[in-house]
Amino acid sequence: MFDKFCKKLHSNEPFITVEITPPHGASIEPILERIEALKLHEQVAGFSVTDNPLAKLKMSAVLSAIKTQQRFGKPVIATMSMRDKNKLSLQSTLLGANDFDLRCILALTGDPAKFSDQPEVKGVLERDSTLLLSIIYRLNNGIDYSNKELNPKPKPIYPFAVTNAYAKDIRHIQKKMIKKLNYGARAIITQPVYDVDNAKELIEMFEEAKSISVRDTAKEAELILGQFPVVRARTANFISDKVPGITVPKQIIDEMNLAAMDSEEKEQEVGFNISKKLFDDILKIHPKMHLMTHNRFDLCSELIGNNKSTKLNYNTD
Repeated sequence: MFDKFCKKLHSNEPFITVEITPPHGASIEPILERIEALKLHEQVAGFSVTDNPLAKLKMSAVLSAIKTQQRFGKPVIATMSMRDKNKLSLQSTLLGANDFDLRCILALTGDPAKFSDQPEVKGVLERDSTLLLSIIYRLNNGIDYSNKELNPKPKPIYPFAVTNAYAKDIRHIQKKMIKKLNYGARAIITQPVYDVDNAKELIEMFEEAKSISVRDTAKEAELILGQFPVVRARTANFISDKVPGITVPKQIIDEMNLAAMDSEEKEQEVGFNISKKLFDDILKIHPKMHLMTHNRFDLCSELIGNNKSTKLNYNTD
């Protein structure tokens, strides 16, 4: 399963993953049923599962990822936030997940605990996401963080990392890319991209970062461009104004604001058309994308399903 997943990641064919946010509840089953009803699992290479985004309480990312992976027989990237775990907990979780064959891990520093919906939550945060990457590097060499040999040794773990898509000093993003590649990241997923030129710049910087990195694994590392389809004007405005590391071009903001003045239906139609064109245009220059839609799986299916180049037989895994 993971060999095929990595082969697709390193090929020139479309490689598309979809983000799942676990529920504020005790079962992910209704979410999986929606994915299955849309047959979305047949259109993508795999899924990712978020870990309490914005420090809001959700079902466990690792346990949700295990159930999703077992349900669809496709690799699932489990997010692990540094905010909630120390290095003992991180290693313990990774070893347990490994026994369930959950081996794709997205290392994330995590949103600050102050944003939480739970009273008086305190973050753990021993270090940023590079600590988790360094732990995975050691586990892949058969030792724990204190350099003690593991018995039995874990199966190979595939570490993923994230990066912003935009910064006033764009070279700051490249420095972060190099740092995460040096810590062993095998792929880096960007924040949502809303401009083809921005996508091209990120691709160019990533290739340069790979050549600068001191880690051999960087040579085969891949960049995965994030996309968050915007179908509401207020969402576009919020992302552009309030979310660091993302920028929405003024042209898109203006089109969405004008459409919203007509009707909600017009607003969503214009938003989808903008998102669809951007999805298709980016896919032409870089066939590796990650869709984030707050569980709008119908939107994912529409974006992917109408593009002939994405109609690969993913269901043969």
